[in-house]
Amino acid sequence: MEYTILDVETNESFNCREDEPLLSAMKRTHKGPIQYGCGGGGCGVCKIHVLNGDFICFKKMSRAHISSEEYADHIVLSCCIKPTSNLIIKKFSQD
Repeated sequence: MEYTILDVETNESFNCREDEPLLSAMKRTHKGPIQYGCGGGGCGVCKIHVLNGDFICFKKMSRAHISSEEYADHIVLSCCIKPTSNLIIKKFSQD
């Protein structure tokens, strides 16, 4: 199954397979807020805000980069999640 991911800042959408990390789909399609470093949940470069939709966290995210409060607000590392529904996302900003 594939889900549609919408980046609200660019108004571009792309598909992500249910078994594919979100960051991998962004790299594959060259869409979304593509920023990445280690790809393993430790550097925090791929931090995004999931505005709508459901996902699973399949890999541990460093608490140095994602606090429990941020995670509760759906601020996550795109390398550590896989969609379980269509998602609306945007690049994380401190604003």
